[in-house]
Amino acid sequence: MIKAYSFGELKEAKQVSLGRMEVLGIVSEARELSQARTAPVMDHSPPFLATYKSLFGGQQAIDTETEVVECCDLPLIDLSRLHDVLEAAQCKQDIVTAASEWGFFQIVSHGIPDGLLARLREEQVKMFRQPFKRKTSEKLLDFSDDSYRWGTPTATSLKHLSWSEAFHVPLSSSNKPARSSTIRCVIEELSLAMAQLATQLVDTLAEGFGRDGTYMKENCTRNMCYLRLNRYPPCPIPAQVFGLVPHTDSDFLTILCQDEVIGLQLKKGGRWFTVRPNPNTLVINIGDLFQAWSNGLYKSVEHRVMSNPHLERFSVAYFMCPSNETVIESSAQPAIYRKFSFGEYRQQVQQDVRRMGHKVGLTRFLA
Repeated sequence: MIKAYSFGELKEAKQVSLGRMEVLGIVSEARELSQARTAPVMDHSPPFLATYKSLFGGQQAIDTETEVVECCDLPLIDLSRLHDVLEAAQCKQDIVTAASEWGFFQIVSHGIPDGLLARLREEQVKMFRQPFKRKTSEKLLDFSDDSYRWGTPTATSLKHLSWSEAFHVPLSSSNKPARSSTIRCVIEELSLAMAQLATQLVDTLAEGFGRDGTYMKENCTRNMCYLRLNRYPPCPIPAQVFGLVPHTDSDFLTILCQDEVIGLQLKKGGRWFTVRPNPNTLVINIGDLFQAWSNGLYKSVEHRVMSNPHLERFSVAYFMCPSNETVIESSAQPAIYRKFSFGEYRQQVQQDVRRMGHKVGLTRFLA
C-alpha cells in the first residue's frame, strides 16, 4: 500500500511522533513511544550546531519542505518458503523480482533470533549514551582507533551534512581478544548469524542470473565485512539537515535492522518513498557491486534518512564487502560497466566525496 503525504507534514514534530505514526499504523502506542524515545539533551550527543555553525548561514539547506513523499511497504518475503519444496522456486523468484524492481525488500523467518537483536539494541543504546568526549577519545569497542564517527567532516554545505553518529565495526577485528565486553560478544554472535543469512541471500540472487555463490564465498568472507551501529539524534532543524544524506551502498548487499521510528526513504521511479518501519523484519538492499556484477539486473537504489525533531532513531547495518583486490566484472555481454577492483572503486568514491562533496558511484565505471 502506498499513500502520499507532503514532506512538510511528515516533518511536523507532533505529527511524526504521535498522530502521523498512528495514522500510518506504525505503532499503536505512539504516545508511549514518544515519551520513551524522546532523548534528553545531554552531553552524549555530538555538538553538531557548534561544529558546523559556518554551514548554517549558507543557502544550501536541503529542499524538501514542499516535496510530496509517499509512504510504502517494502516487498515482504518469508524465507521459510525456501525450505518448502512447493514454495522454494516462487520464493527465489520473489527475491529476484524485488531486487530487480525495488533494490530493497524486507524478510521474515530469517533465522536471526529476536532475543539476539534485542540484546544488541540494548548494548547499542548504552554505547551511545556514553559521554561524547569519551566516545571520541577512547576505544570503547576495542576494535579500531576510528570506530566512532559522527557528522560529515567533508561537508561544505548543509545538503552534505548527516545528523547522525555511528560505530563502524570491521569484523576483521572481532577475533581479537575481548576485555570481557558484553557488546563485543553480542557483535560476534550477530555477525556470524548475519554472514550466514547474507550467504543464503546472495546464493539465491546469483542463481537469478545464472551464477552460483562460489564467487561470493571466496571473496566476501566474514572478516571482510563490517557492522555499523547507527544513532540519529533528535535534530532541532530537521528541515535543513538530513539524518543521513542520499547515497547508495558501496558493497554487494546490506542487511538492516531498524527500530519503529520513521526515517528511511528510498528513491524509485524518480520519486522518494518513506519506508513504513517494521521492527519485526530485516530490510535487505542491493549495493553497487551487485548491480555491476549482475550487469544492471539488480538495482542499487539511492536512499536517505530524514532527521526528526523529537525522536532519536537506532539501526544496525551489516555490509557484505569483498577484499580490496577483488575484481568485479559481469559475464554478460555487452557489459554495462568496465572491470574494476573494489579498492579502485572505494578510492574513486573517496576522491569524489573530497572534491565534490558527494559520491558519484557506478557512473564513473561505465564501459
